[in-house]
Amino acid sequence: MAETPLAPAAQGSNSGATVARPSVLSLPIKEKAALYAAYMPFLTNGGIFVPTNKPYKVGDEIYLILTLMDDPTKYPIAGKIAWVTPAGANNGKAQGIGVHFSADEGGQRVKLRIEELLGAALRSTRATHTL
Repeated sequence: MAETPLAPAAQGSNSGATVARPSVLSLPIKEKAALYAAYMPFLTNGGIFVPTNKPYKVGDEIYLILTLMDDPTKYPIAGKIAWVTPAGANNGKAQGIGVHFSADEGGQRVKLRIEELLGAALRSTRATHTL
């Protein structure tokens, strides 16, 4: 008799209908100025702004394929949406999402690579897509 109450719960948990797969986006960055404008060094693991008009919510998981200027490497990054800039945002900011890199090896590798490419520009006070 103890099995009867567990059966419906087990059936519901196996449906998988409510589990959303992370979105996959590709972001090619071709210039240092564009990388500077998109990079978010103030996030714990680093992050990047991705222009998109697709609807996302803060906390959504995302998978990003990032290419950086002349670097032939495609950086696969698992991350989470840290914020959303909606269409028509104040100050003319571009519509898109801020992706917080994961703390795993892939996230840390791309953070270090971006910071290596930007070098002294990281200390600049020029406006970005984010702040």
